Amino acid sequence: MSTTMRAKMQVQKVDRFVGGDRITMNAVAAKAYPADGSDEDNSYAKFSPAGELSLTIANPALIGKIEPGQKYYIDFTPAE
Repeated sequence: MSTTMRAKMQVQKVDRFVGGDRITMNAVAAKAYPADGSDEDNSYAKFSPAGELSLTIANPALIGKIEPGQKYYIDFTPAE
């Protein structure tokens, strides 16, 4: 059986340089969520309450496309 996980991350910072971008992302979180839990971010924050990811992107098709505040799903699937 293979274990997978999906995290929801938000871009906090983008450092642009010649030939690439370095992005820093954090797990989604908010100071408050609706009492009924209807905000999707609430579901992700409950099971992945903290996390940070930093990537350097050198793919010409992606350079300059990612901006602070954007949210992305990050899927973790075992590489066999």
